[in-house]
Amino acid sequence: MKSILVRTGVGVGALLASTAMAFADPALSVYGGWQTAPHSTVDVSDGTKFTAGWDGKSFEMPPYWGVRATYWLDDWGHDDIGLALDYSHSKVYARDGTLKRKTPGWTHFEFTDGLNLATANVLYRFKGDRDWTPYIGAGIGANIPHVEVTRPSGKTSEYQVGGVTGQLMLGVDYKFTDHISAFTEYKFNYSRVNADIDSGDTLKTNILTNAINFGLSYNF
Repeated sequence: MKSILVRTGVGVGALLASTAMAFADPALSVYGGWQTAPHSTVDVSDGTKFTAGWDGKSFEMPPYWGVRATYWLDDWGHDDIGLALDYSHSKVYARDGTLKRKTPGWTHFEFTDGLNLATANVLYRFKGDRDWTPYIGAGIGANIPHVEVTRPSGKTSEYQVGGVTGQLMLGVDYKFTDHISAFTEYKFNYSRVNADIDSGDTLKTNILTNAINFGLSYNF
């Protein structure tokens, strides 16, 4: 399953990138902001099941951040439609209350060297005011978490392909010059995480992340 996700993600990304590069007006964006995640149910194959409370700790090291390459299809006569490849270094930490009350013996549980979300997206921008441009977008891709679990039976600390990720975004861009613009947006991700941990067990959970982003774009 994981190998299929990797091949699919790479194939979709390569197709979008090659198509957009040939027929598009590109922009490169970087962003940061405030990212949170609500509680999620965690199922472990050894029968352990609990609800994890998560903290995002967006401004603690390593911080939450992202980068995006967008290609507006001007040369196809559709300057309101864009294709984008997006990566965000999202992260979640299990709260102290989760470790103390719900996971006896667990001393560490987080995805903090990244939940790492990589998606291919379609964007639509509303061309109106010369400087202000609202936009919406949706995409699909993969999550690549750094799985960190320490429990009585062992320790896991490694990058894995967790599963599929879906993404929605809604924002507005303000253009300072022909090349430089700033934006703010709300971004939502749904990530199905299926991870291998110690003793041959697996861990499954669906993580929802909500982010308020602030970023800068360079328009080529």
